[in-house]
Amino acid sequence: MRAIAMATFLAVSLTLGQASVAQTKTPAPKKTAATAQTPEELNIQEYISLLREDVSAEKAKLLGAIMQFEAEDAAKFWPIYRDYDSELKKVNDLRVANILEYSRSYSAMTDEKADQLIKNAIAYQKQRDELLGKYYERFKQELGAVTAARFVQVEHQLLTIIDLKIASSLPVVGS
Repeated sequence: MRAIAMATFLAVSLTLGQASVAQTKTPAPKKTAATAQTPEELNIQEYISLLREDVSAEKAKLLGAIMQFEAEDAAKFWPIYRDYDSELKKVNDLRVANILEYSRSYSAMTDEKADQLIKNAIAYQKQRDELLGKYYERFKQELGAVTAARFVQVEHQLLTIIDLKIASSLPVVGS
């Protein structure tokens, strides 16, 4: 139960960036009736969903305050940002899944599982960096390199804070 609570906390923390990790860019398959989710899993998913909505709104407010757009630039920025945020949520679903798997495997960690989890984490980070690079180009095209760079800088700072919060909450393997 403690592992589930920790996984929930971590998964929620991930959502600050609209944040698990997989080796592919496709989300984890949905459970079918044959593999129905437990009430605990459903509660965790609902909790994550609610927190994502709250955090997404707070992050957008913070970003708007820092970016300080004129109306014309805001009209260009926010639709692109919504696309970015939507794609980031999908990438972060991979991270959530990886953390939940870590919590399920923690007490009986094997070399193979540890290797899989770390490779997934590296793949997640790469996908997130590629996504930020993709959107830098879109913002640069619409708003110029200075504004695009400011967005990347602020977004990177926010993601780093989120990463630190998550990392500091995870128990070290084998400890």
